Amino acid sequence: MTTTDLHTTAALIAADASAVAHADRVIAGLGLPTDGIAVGDPATGEQIAQIADIDVDGALQAVATADAAGRAWARTTPRQRADVLHAWHALLVEHTEDLAHLITREMGKPLAESRAEVKYGSDFVRWYAEEAVRPAGSFREAPDGGANILVRRAPVGLAVLITPWNFPLAMATRKIAPAIAAGCASVVKPASLTPLTTIYAVQLALQAGVPADLVQVVTTSSSSKFSEAVLRDSRVRKVSFTGSTEVGRTLMRLASDTVLRSSMELGGNAPFLVFDDADLERAIDGAFAAKLRNSGQSCIGANRYYVQEGIADAFAEGLAERFRQVAVGAGLGTGTTLGPLIDDRAVRQMRALTDDAVARGADLLAGGTELGDAGHFFAPTVLDNVPADSDIAGTEIFGPIAAIQRFTTEAEAIERANATEFGLAGYVFSESLDRALNVADRLETGILGINQGVPSNAAAPFGGVKQSGLGREGSAEGLEEYQSVRFYNIARRETR
Repeated sequence: MTTTDLHTTAALIAADASAVAHADRVIAGLGLPTDGIAVGDPATGEQIAQIADIDVDGALQAVATADAAGRAWARTTPRQRADVLHAWHALLVEHTEDLAHLITREMGKPLAESRAEVKYGSDFVRWYAEEAVRPAGSFREAPDGGANILVRRAPVGLAVLITPWNFPLAMATRKIAPAIAAGCASVVKPASLTPLTTIYAVQLALQAGVPADLVQVVTTSSSSKFSEAVLRDSRVRKVSFTGSTEVGRTLMRLASDTVLRSSMELGGNAPFLVFDDADLERAIDGAFAAKLRNSGQSCIGANRYYVQEGIADAFAEGLAERFRQVAVGAGLGTGTTLGPLIDDRAVRQMRALTDDAVARGADLLAGGTELGDAGHFFAPTVLDNVPADSDIAGTEIFGPIAAIQRFTTEAEAIERANATEFGLAGYVFSESLDRALNVADRLETGILGINQGVPSNAAAPFGGVKQSGLGREGSAEGLEEYQSVRFYNIARRETR
């Protein structure tokens, strides 16, 4: 079968003019410079804004400004921090449509997904507003009875927060909110591909009562120079990064020079295991969501589909049929369910991975082609019987390609799923609770979706094992990443 035999979208859905105008009104209100780094719309390739290109001196000035504000903020009460975060959450919710249109304009995801991201991102702010007034600590008597031990948590200090382009609101709030709750200042460097949402969200934070200097947004065309300068500054005490493992290793080496507290959410290669006893429709629904959310550009997106032989044919054809019915087009287009990829390099990567897999013997069941003359579109693609030695079998795809391999036994599936340096997320579909939990316990991942394709939640500790990173974001554990543990040994004296 060739790609010309396959059903593909006849025409991309065009952007709705009123939705584009809405997004552009929000951009116009950001007060951006007229020159600097160009920001584009991945659905059209056109420039939509320019942002400041801040040099090393400017970045270090941001460090100094935030550090001074942070020392004052560290002395505020938990209730004060919580009230500000609650106010920020309310403004994010109030401005959901502005934020959603802005996310879609600069990142490309369908508007419905952008609204879901606003909900997800604002949930972190509300969660940490609530966590701020529940600081952990303990009091105990020393075993020898000669002292009392008081354990408390203090702000770790100035944090550098480096966020990716694929979830420009949620990745920012997931880091900024716990920093504020813990009593820390921050310097935030958003990805230059999608900086506008972070700029707008921080402007809303200031309206909510966050001190003007506490959260500094630094946009730059030289990420490496920025990192080398600020992570070696003695005023910085924490770095949190979401991105590739390669960049994460570099940042960890820099962080070691000043022994920074480090949170690293790095690459993924998520296995998606479907057993013969799985509910077929439930598994297809989960596989669809785990792959095509954000056009497949998600660190926890399903990457390697391992399907047991008894259900594999039905699963592959069912998933391919769902993929063939996807409505592809501009994220601001009415009815779009799959938007563009972030840039042309991503499109070329999808083409190369597909061609290599087919050349090695994979069956192309859906998609496999670039779409449109403008923008960065690739058809949702299903590959079946993917050879284990193909490039796609060992690569973080980060695009709308489902690559299916087959397995016979449970032990085989687990061994193949764990045969990677990464361990961020995984998925298990089975109607047997015993099997699902037993397999989950043996998979080497920090996050596991059992019979569901979207496991993320602000109340859950997000993070990986192995070379997928260290530290956690979300839940109570996410607040601890911005706190130092201290203890006071209080001597006891017998009274007479």
